[in-house]
Formats: sequence, structure tokens, C-alpha cells
Amino acid sequence: MARRTKDEALATRHAILDAAELLFQQRGVSRTSLQEIAEAAQVTRGAIYWHFKDKADLFNAMMDRATMPFEQAVGACGRCPDDGDPLAFIQDRLLRALKLTAEHEPTRRVFEIATHKVEYVDELLAVRDRHLQCRNDCLAEVERELKRAMKLGLIANRMPARAAALGLHALIDGLIQNWMLDPTVFDLVKTGRQVTQAYLAGLRAEPVPA
Repeated sequence: MARRTKDEALATRHAILDAAELLFQQRGVSRTSLQEIAEAAQVTRGAIYWHFKDKADLFNAMMDRATMPFEQAVGACGRCPDDGDPLAFIQDRLLRALKLTAEHEPTRRVFEIATHKVEYVDELLAVRDRHLQCRNDCLAEVERELKRAMKLGLIANRMPARAAALGLHALIDGLIQNWMLDPTVFDLVKTGRQVTQAYLAGLRAEPVPA
């Protein structure tokens, strides 16, 4: 009986989170009430308060349940091997993020909510903090590999590695943002591969004349 009760509580929690995701995507976070979420999930408001302290707590639980594209890219496969190509490693990580966004509907939905459907004010400031932490982790990862590529002579030392990492992140993040506005305009993964290759090719060191 206890096991059944625990399973039922977990099912209710997921039903609330599923309903919140859909409503947040449709209406935005600030315009969605807990009562509307309760009705969509077919539960009482009391059930929502049993699982979540308030809307911000519910929102953060929704974020915790999902894996953001850049979080997945950073944590997917550890660090580049010592004998590996850091530029190929960077491209593989970023393409993983694009593929996850394009092919995994829950990830795309939550990413859209977190970037387009929420205001970073009051209790939702913690969401902004998470967004910034994810960005900083990704930048640190790319910057580290770019520095290693410079030491190996694979890219020219034309600009600081930090600046190059910022440019690459802005490129990929901008592609995702624009693609989410209308996914029919371009193929996210194909276009992402092309522009990433072009960007990294622009960083490569020119061959030394014989």
C-alpha cells in the first residue's frame, strides 16, 4: 500500500509538471496561474501546494527535470583526450546541443520557456542564475579547449581564447533562438554544423610557408 501511495504521489507530481510545461509554453509563466495548472493536470490546488511551495518552486522543479542543451553538451562525454583534436571536440559538443534541441521535444519546450516565456524578476531570479551558470560552464569548457588548440598550433593567436569562446557561444545560442521562432526556416543541425565549421576554420592557423 505504501509503495502504491508513493507511486501515485510521483505520478501526480509529474502530471502537474507536464501541465505546467504546456501552459507556460502557451501563455508564459507570469500569465499562468496555479489554478489553471491544477485544472489542466486534473488535480486540486491543494495537491499542487503539497508538492510545491509556490509557482517559482514548481518552475524550478520543471527546470531540474529537463536537461538544457548546453548543460547536456558540457556534461555529455567528459573532457577531450590528451591526444584528441580540441577543435573537433568542441564541434562535437555543440552539435550535440543542437541535435538535442531539434529532436527532443521536452528539452525544446523547456528551453523555449526558460528563454522566451519567463521574466527574470522576484522569485524567478534563481532561473536567471541557473541560465548564467550554464552559460559560464559552457564558455569555460570551450575556452579551455581553445587554449589547448593554441598551444598545439592548431589555431592562430589572433584574439584571446575567451573572446573566441564568447563568439562561438553567441553563434550557437543565436541559431537556437532563431530556429525556435520558426523551425521550418532552416535545419538546425545541418546549419549549425556548417557555421561551426566555418567559424573554427577562421580560427585555424595558416600553414607556415616552406
